[in-house]
Amino acid sequence: MTLETLPPLLVVCLCAEWCNVCGEYRSRFEQVQAAVTADYPQAQFVWLDIEDEADLLHPLDVEDFPTLLIAVGAVPHFFGPLTPQAQTLERMVRNAAADASAQGLKDPDVLSVVGRIRANKLAGQ
Repeated sequence: MTLETLPPLLVVCLCAEWCNVCGEYRSRFEQVQAAVTADYPQAQFVWLDIEDEADLLHPLDVEDFPTLLIAVGAVPHFFGPLTPQAQTLERMVRNAAADASAQGLKDPDVLSVVGRIRANKLAGQ
């Protein structure tokens, strides 16, 4: 598979406006976005406030911050809390991009959220 034929990579950070950790993590998330999209231009990064986007995320519960959702195409590969370190995020994103054929998550709720985020947040991009 060449870079041009890789399915689009989706990286979503689920945080809350009131969360201090999230506020500090946002610049690291953007730093990783810049580094990854330089190598994988099809990568799409989204920052979602769980309270503002509760309908989009329903029925998923986010209890720890930051929580990350990483999907390759329509298939989620990771959903869960992550330590707020740029190196950890970048390693996970690059691993997902490098092994796009890896087994994804089977949770139907996570699958549907990936579809809704792509349809509602990335339409027209």
